[in-house]
Amino acid sequence: MKKIQFTSGCPNNCQYCYEPKEVKQVLPYNYPLLEKEKEFQILDMNFLANPDADMILKTIPKRKYELICGVDYRILTQERCNLLKNKGFIKMRWAWDYGFTQQKTHQKIWKMFTKAGYRSEELSVFIIVNWKTPYVDCVKKLDLLKVWNVKVNDCCFDGGYKIAKPKYWRIDHIKKYRAMCRKHNQIVRFKIDPEY
Repeated sequence: MKKIQFTSGCPNNCQYCYEPKEVKQVLPYNYPLLEKEKEFQILDMNFLANPDADMILKTIPKRKYELICGVDYRILTQERCNLLKNKGFIKMRWAWDYGFTQQKTHQKIWKMFTKAGYRSEELSVFIIVNWKTPYVDCVKKLDLLKVWNVKVNDCCFDGGYKIAKPKYWRIDHIKKYRAMCRKHNQIVRFKIDPEY
């Protein structure tokens, strides 16, 4: 897949993120490249925060697109979900960074994607590990995502699993959660535990 980037930056200024707050245009919107290729990975940190996001979605040619960093659920609408599906966006992702108390908000996002025509198995949720959201809340998220049949992308705060140091979680919780996420995704994908 060809890698492209329309913008850099994200205006949300989340505590755990190092992305610059200012959103800047990177790629001109005349799309000559999009006419030649068939598959694209879009590297924007927050594609929907681009003031021209709706115009881009309405005017880009239908291809196979993948938003590597996912979509910002706070500015997602049913119309945008429909546009993403109609333009060929695949492997849709969004982040559930805060507590389990947001379950109804994230259920609404899941329902918008499925209403747009995405199968639950095509969706996945970023969950931040070893951050201020407690381990117990993140385990509850896995349980609910299993009910929705949605995969998880677990992201270990501040450096990744290989160099993880206990900051907000215990080290055994970090390791256990990594294993739980792997098992969760196997069950969502295969509808059975392939290692049993």
